[in-house]
Amino acid sequence: MLKIAYHPIYKHPLPEGHRFPMEKYELLPEQLLHEGTCINDNFFEPEYLDNHNPILAVHDAAYFYDLLNLTLSQRAARKIGFPLSRTLIQREIIITNGTLIASEYALKYGIAMNIAGGTHHAYSNRGEAFCLLNDQAIAAMHLLNKQYCKKVLIVDLDVHQGNGTAEIFEHNSKVFTFSIHGKNNYPFKKEQSDLDIELENYTDDNTYLSILKNSLPKIIEEQEPDFVYYLSGVDIITTDKLGKLGVTIAGCKERDRFVLNTCKQNKIPVMCSMGGGYSPNIKTIINAHANTFRLAQSIFF
Repeated sequence: MLKIAYHPIYKHPLPEGHRFPMEKYELLPEQLLHEGTCINDNFFEPEYLDNHNPILAVHDAAYFYDLLNLTLSQRAARKIGFPLSRTLIQREIIITNGTLIASEYALKYGIAMNIAGGTHHAYSNRGEAFCLLNDQAIAAMHLLNKQYCKKVLIVDLDVHQGNGTAEIFEHNSKVFTFSIHGKNNYPFKKEQSDLDIELENYTDDNTYLSILKNSLPKIIEEQEPDFVYYLSGVDIITTDKLGKLGVTIAGCKERDRFVLNTCKQNKIPVMCSMGGGYSPNIKTIINAHANTFRLAQSIFF
């Protein structure tokens, strides 16, 4: 059965006019239930992670406890882009636990997902761009430290480079970081993933999919990962306010189909976090994200 992490705390109140579409975290599970893609049993509600060891295996203790105690400097807090509060930090830790638990479900069922997560701009010692804790990095280290897997591949197809993820695993040969992202987009100072592919503005479906289909199978053949984290951001689509690419919703769906099919065919468990999506029409964001779940159900179950 497809298991999906979701908690009502995911939809966090923000100041009016904030550009982050927080309502998608409530609307997406509603849509999946409404259309029959999912039933209530598909969802599990992660709890607050009392044991902070998995987080501290990735994040600098001083940074984490500054978050926890709300003692971050104003400058560091500004880079995150959300007003800091105890509830926000609690939310981040619950999302992280959702990805941790979903990773173990993926080992059992072949795939599992988190309605939120994909917080790839969180570095080991700081947060930026709506990312406080790097959920997939924390979960990857958890699986490796528990010896549930030996080699992790992170497939980051958000339109923005996973700069925090690249920094965290820069010297870790057990994690291969792969990012396809906009060349002329945030972060303007890129980090170095194990493989970065930069796309020009307005890159279309054919170009995007050709690059993905030429690169992902080669990486899997060479690296032989036994677990995949997939960051399936939908900010690659042409309507996205922050994207700058020219991929259609159909192209984005084909991207997801190819990644999930490749994992299934190679018998590699995959855990998906949703990542970004900033189209002006919330329905566009929900439909593009829902496609990932629709495909997970049809390919794996």
